[in-house]
Amino acid sequence: MASSTILSRKMIKLLSPTPPSLRQHNLSLMDCINLPQYSPMALLYPKPENYNKNQISQILENSLSKVLSSYYPFAGRIKDNNTYVDCDDTGAEYLNVKINCSMSEILNNSSNDVADVVFQQDLPWCSTLNRSPLVVQLSHFDCGGIAVSACMSHKIADGYSFAKFINDWATTARHVDFKPSPQFNASTFFPLMDGGPNIMSINASPESQQQHVSRMYNFSSSNLTRLKNSITGIQNPTRVEVATALIHKCGATASMENLGFFKPSLMSQVINLRPLIPLDTIGNATCGYSTIAMTENEIQLSNYVAQLQKVKQQVRNELKNLDMNQIVPYALGKMKGVVDMMEKDIFDIYLSTSVCNFGLYSKNNFGWGSPIKVTYTKYPVKKSIMLFDDPSEEGIDALITLPEDEMLIFQKDKELLKYTSPIPGTAK
Repeated sequence: MASSTILSRKMIKLLSPTPPSLRQHNLSLMDCINLPQYSPMALLYPKPENYNKNQISQILENSLSKVLSSYYPFAGRIKDNNTYVDCDDTGAEYLNVKINCSMSEILNNSSNDVADVVFQQDLPWCSTLNRSPLVVQLSHFDCGGIAVSACMSHKIADGYSFAKFINDWATTARHVDFKPSPQFNASTFFPLMDGGPNIMSINASPESQQQHVSRMYNFSSSNLTRLKNSITGIQNPTRVEVATALIHKCGATASMENLGFFKPSLMSQVINLRPLIPLDTIGNATCGYSTIAMTENEIQLSNYVAQLQKVKQQVRNELKNLDMNQIVPYALGKMKGVVDMMEKDIFDIYLSTSVCNFGLYSKNNFGWGSPIKVTYTKYPVKKSIMLFDDPSEEGIDALITLPEDEMLIFQKDKELLKYTSPIPGTAK
């Protein structure tokens, strides 16, 4: 089993100090109702040509110091019961680590659990309180390949913001004169107010005591086209919609086989509120919604894709017709509705997230080419689906986390295997 040794640990300071006028970054309502946990992302690269280990680390440290001057809250500390960030320029935590295996051991393993080695032990998804909101790790494999991984506090960044930061960091590493333009003004769009939902309850069900495992599957571009063509009566389904529907169907089928009966399922998803608010706005800016299948017929692909499209378009249309001051109450109402249904404990609950179309491959070149793999770690509690681009940025890689007994059934599903390939193809 791969293990790691920390070679060095330091705090990366900002190249330019934060002005006193920006010392307090107020968190938005959307920030405050999010869990105080780290979201992880890892970028894996083959052995960089013309760079030694010290040069690679120096490039990353210097560019991180520079980009943090624009992303200054990421180098502060969350204070006052998670209502603001003290932008005191403490810095971001940076680890230089040796991994005692080849990168192929990570790439050629069907269980995504082994990818945890490129993150600091026990850090992903743990509490971000009293610690740097951003923790970065540079990992060196025996083969010369490297991983650049980051854990970002969900209190101050959603998936879009996290991806934008990594994109800007990589661009900063390549271009001396590049200056990103993030705007930390989400609290002006989503001011604090009473009545936020208790999303902690999402993680409080008995299911959290089960053993969960993760598996990675790839939907190639050609398989996504075949899958779209198999769905009748639906106009222009997106690749995310059809991939989500198939994974949900196979997951619900595995649950039904395990339980001996069909249990209604609820899948929670989110919509990015940008560009209703400016694209440069950094923070949490999403609106949650859910789809429900009460019968076995409703999980069938065409039926479920139709529901996904209908619910998502309805939310988009309603948001489009709202004044800016109406968006927060609307988003809160949607989120509370999802949480209330989850708390009834009558549904199989799936948490689904997509970070497709964020340029995780094409935009994340630090100077030694694009990553050959972008990966995450399993979400530790609920049944979860994480979708992100594959290296072609036309297919989809799916990280699926399920209870162990259901995964044993899920990974044998013939319909799943008709349209996907286990990564790297060794799941049995």
